[in-house]
Amino acid sequence: CALPISASSGKETRLILVEDVAYFQSDHKYTTVMTAQGESLLRTPLHELMAKLDPNHFKQIHRSTIVNMRMVAAIVRDDSGRGTMRLKNRPETLPVSLTFMPLFKNM
Repeated sequence: CALPISASSGKETRLILVEDVAYFQSDHKYTTVMTAQGESLLRTPLHELMAKLDPNHFKQIHRSTIVNMRMVAAIVRDDSGRGTMRLKNRPETLPVSLTFMPLFKNM
């Protein structure tokens, strides 16, 4: 979907273009949208979001995280097979669960 996402940040509602999203992270009933500019909140559960997003560009990497693959800088595997993802425009790293690691075996 190329439609902007409407998300709240404090008292303002932001329109965020899907291609500007680095990742979505859910926390119970809210989903945080992370962009290079900061974070905003959605009231849409992750599974509903996943159904609307382009599967060529957005991949689930953890039960609570969906990443925009265009924003991925690197994936580091540890000895146990788990992964950590680094993004191009965000300082934090994201855990990749064992369930989703096979998506990245060709990277």
